[in-house]
Amino acid sequence: MSDRIFGLVGLLLSIGYAWAALAIQESFLSDAVGPKAFPLIIATVLGLASLAIIIRPDASPEWPSLVRFLEVGAAILVMVLYAMFLPELGFVVATALAATYLTWRLGTRPLSSVVSGCLTSAGIYVVFHLVLGLSLAKGPFGF
Repeated sequence: MSDRIFGLVGLLLSIGYAWAALAIQESFLSDAVGPKAFPLIIATVLGLASLAIIIRPDASPEWPSLVRFLEVGAAILVMVLYAMFLPELGFVVATALAATYLTWRLGTRPLSSVVSGCLTSAGIYVVFHLVLGLSLAKGPFGF
């Protein structure tokens, strides 16, 4: 029963996400794909995965312990803080901090997490800003 509830929540979330994506105003300067394509793809994948969970739930799901729930809550909090501080810290710094915490919680050693977080942030910056020319949030250091 809990899997079906989870699937229903995911399905409702995908519908809301698709509705929000369809409300995006397109500029006359948008490219051929437009700004709605990527969010609609995400909504479709989430909706299909949720339907699969509703149709074929696990016979006896195992719920994680309270500690695991708290870790998931902490990861969600980090992502909310990431969104809040992105304009102030800039893309590179905010992404490095968030990626460092998340990789640490996934099991890497602290120093490896710092290196991984910085390399992830720099790699994403190079691909999205320098190669693709997308505008990313600039922080106090100008990048």
